[in-house]
Amino acid sequence: MTPHTTPSPGLLPPAHPDQEHWFDLPSLRISVRTARDTVRRQLRAWRLPGDVCTDAVLLVSELATNAVLHSQSNRMLCGLSLTTHKQLRIEMHDDGHTSASPTGARSGSQDESGRGLLIVQQLADSWGTARSIRTGGNTVWAVLRIEL
Repeated sequence: MTPHTTPSPGLLPPAHPDQEHWFDLPSLRISVRTARDTVRRQLRAWRLPGDVCTDAVLLVSELATNAVLHSQSNRMLCGLSLTTHKQLRIEMHDDGHTSASPTGARSGSQDESGRGLLIVQQLADSWGTARSIRTGGNTVWAVLRIEL
């Protein structure tokens, strides 16, 4: 699985975001639900279309789960940015010391997990990974176009 790239992949906030929302959580399994709920509330407050909200919540769920399970991190930082280009940018930062590159390991048909980045790849218009200047760990970012 190779991430799609766009300029400044996850390292800095978008050039001129119209709106941003950041929150941090402990890197615990219970935090994945909190991340989903926080994103859902924020996107509803921004009055984004339902399909964008649904996809964004699923993306955050997968990114947060990966951060909890694979980063050996204590905390995760999630950022949402509405850009002037009618896009929603989602970033999940961790403070772990593992590689920023996904392993690309494939799940077997009987495996109960391991498809998170495949879901990200299918839902996002673009996505990628990089070292995080915000946390010193990694960031995985995804972008969704907003069709109004």
